[in-house]
Formats: sequence, structure tokens, C-alpha cells
Amino acid sequence: MRPLDDGSRDWTEPGIYSVAPGVYRVPMPLPGNGLRAVNAYVLAEGDSLTLIDSGWALDDAKVRLGSALAAIGASPSDIRRFLITHVHRDHYSLAVAMRREHGTPVALGSGERAALAAVSQPGRVPLADQLSLLGKAGAAPVVDALVATFGSLPPQDWGLWEQPDRWLTPGQIRTPGGRHLDVVHTPGHTAGHVVFDDSAEGLLFTGDHVLPHITPSVGLHAAPVPLPLRDYLASLRLLLSRPDRRMLPAHGPVSPSVHARVEELLSHHERRFDEIADLVAGGAHTAYDVACRLRWTRRERTLGDLDPFHQALAVLEVAAHLDVLAARETLHATDDAEGGREPVHRFTLA
Repeated sequence: MRPLDDGSRDWTEPGIYSVAPGVYRVPMPLPGNGLRAVNAYVLAEGDSLTLIDSGWALDDAKVRLGSALAAIGASPSDIRRFLITHVHRDHYSLAVAMRREHGTPVALGSGERAALAAVSQPGRVPLADQLSLLGKAGAAPVVDALVATFGSLPPQDWGLWEQPDRWLTPGQIRTPGGRHLDVVHTPGHTAGHVVFDDSAEGLLFTGDHVLPHITPSVGLHAAPVPLPLRDYLASLRLLLSRPDRRMLPAHGPVSPSVHARVEELLSHHERRFDEIADLVAGGAHTAYDVACRLRWTRRERTLGDLDPFHQALAVLEVAAHLDVLAARETLHATDDAEGGREPVHRFTLA
């Protein structure tokens, strides 16, 4: 009998935890990341296992997964399919590595085709697209700090980014063990993000789309899209139109209600829209200007308090909000060249 996932332990504590009949949560290692761990979910049906998200392709992750499965009398060779919520390496790459070893098929949302094509290019420079977006946001100091911090890093390990065996589209799928899941397309965090709805058990595997403690970034698309925040908000509202479920997120503990957290996230973003519009009215006309005036994280930090990577995330989040406000015609956007750099997006009240 495995421990029930009743919230009595820190959610990152290694092990395997029973969520529902035949459903287990396995916290996988996420070194060097403030999120601390990523959850893989095991669907156990007889001698057949399906994993929703896999973790990062690290030796420690393979050992931890093997130990967790052994505790329920199984092994990695019993995994019949990986269902992946999105293409980020902490969700996708261990599945690719284990497919090489065991031949296990991997399925991924079809909306991730462009991102996967981008990240699998040999020699691709990390954050290349984000550097351009930051330049347009007027964040030259952040660009310079990122280049100084990451400029000496080698290109990404493009060998991790193999094609899936199956591209998932919205609709019902059946796991090898006979469980029925609805695939729901929820773009925003990535263009092809999907969540998996187990209506029989009242569970929603939310990936990074709905998280219990943070709002996921929308600015790190490998293949940038025009209005990722608009897509994200529409995806949240889509979940509100569906029956409520227990929330099984990729980062954080299991929570009793998807709808409750979605309502919090929608309210947060509307408050942020109001804050940002007020700052533009007060003279902050670029995403960087606005980001410098906002407070970040629950600790109310300034932009300068953050490391260069999180400064970049913050500016890109503001840029996404500004773009939606311009699409709503609350703000007016113009391009203005600055000192020989690429044009900077400037915003004023409409």
C-alpha cells in the first residue's frame, strides 16, 4: 500500500504516492530550478503502465523513476506509452531517452510541431528568439546581462528533441490498459500544450497550464506566436466551461479543484492588466519601463532584485500583457528605433 497523496508531506519528497485507484504521482528531480521538482503521473492498469509526463533526461531521474515503480511491483519496461503535456525538456526529454532504451512510444500535442522543429535545429543558441523579443521590449540591459550570463553556454543538446511517435489532437484516447482520457488543447504556456481529463476518476492532469502556486510563463516559446497570453486566458476559460476536476499539476501538490485555481489565475491577470495600463498612463511606455515599476513574486521584489533569466521572464510577461491590451484597443502600440538597435514597441493609452 503506497502512501496516500494527502498533502501531509512536502510535494517534492521523493517516492510514489497514490492519488486515486491506479493513479500515482512521482516527484522527479529538477536541479537548479526554483520549482524544485516535476511530477510524473503513473496510470497502472494490470501489468500495463502509462506515464503522463516523464521528467528531465537525467541519470538521477531514471534512478528515481525506477525506484518508484519498483515500489508498486513494476519497472520502466512495463511502461507502454508516454503522454506528454508539452515539449519542455523537464516533461519530454526523459521519455525520449527511455524510448531509446525500451522502445516505449511517446505522444505529444500536434501544436508543438513548430516548437519541436525549432529546438531540434543543430547549433541553436539558447534563448535566441527571446533576445529579439527583449530588444523590442526596450530591455537592452536585460539582453546584455543575458548575453554575459549565457553567451558562453554551448548550444542546446538538440539530440534530445526527437519526434514523437504520435501527434495528439483534441478528443478521446484510450490508454494501452483501457483507460479513457480526453485530450484538451490548452495553448498559452506553449502553443501545443494539452491537458488530460480522466472523467471516470474526476481528475485533470494539468501539466504547466494550471499550477497551484504560480502563473506559468507565456514568453518562452521556441517558435514565438503572436498573442500567447490571449491564448492562455482563452484556454483557462475553456477549462471553466468543462466539469470541475481534482487538479494534478506538473509542479506542486494535488489540489481539490481546477475551477477554483483557474478563477484565481484569471483574476490575477485582470489585476495585472489594470496595473500595467495605469503605469502606461503614468509614463511607462515600454515593457521594460513597466517591468521596472512592478513588483515580482510573492516577496514583492523589484526587477533589479531578480537574476537575468528571471528579469527576462518578467519583461516578456509584461510584453504579453501589453500586446493583449493593444489587441483590446485599451492601448495604442507604435515602433520606435533607438540608437541603431531594432525597433522598440512603445505603448500609450488609446
